[in-house]
Amino acid sequence: MPSVRLSVGLLAALAAGGAVALLCYCVYLDRRRHRDPAFRRCLRDQRRAGQSNAKAPARQLWDPEKKKTLQEFFLQEMQMGKLCLARGEHGMGFEHFTNALLVCGQPKELLMFFKNTLPPEVFQMLLYKIPIICQQLEADMHEQEVLDG
Repeated sequence: MPSVRLSVGLLAALAAGGAVALLCYCVYLDRRRHRDPAFRRCLRDQRRAGQSNAKAPARQLWDPEKKKTLQEFFLQEMQMGKLCLARGEHGMGFEHFTNALLVCGQPKELLMFFKNTLPPEVFQMLLYKIPIICQQLEADMHEQEVLDG
């Protein structure tokens, strides 16, 4: 029995020694890689590219041309929603008002306007749909980030 215990202990010691040796080798290679001037240059270039990509969407968001397009879309959706409500198509009007709410710069004020002007059933549908729209928008944004990244 003592020989079995000795061999298990020896095997455990060899495994621990091998693990320590592998860890030391990994640390050595990582330090060597980080000291390499070519690696540093490449890393610096990647960071700069990442910083410029991070700033690019902010510039695109405030692009005057896109802002004008969003305003036109907002007005078009509001008009279509009014037309649908006038025809009695509450479901379609609701969809158009939802789209307008998504691109609106001041959604709280728009909701107050809707509360005062829309029929109660349409306004309730809109309130019910807001969390669902937000979740869908977040999922779309996350998917776009995954595709861009």
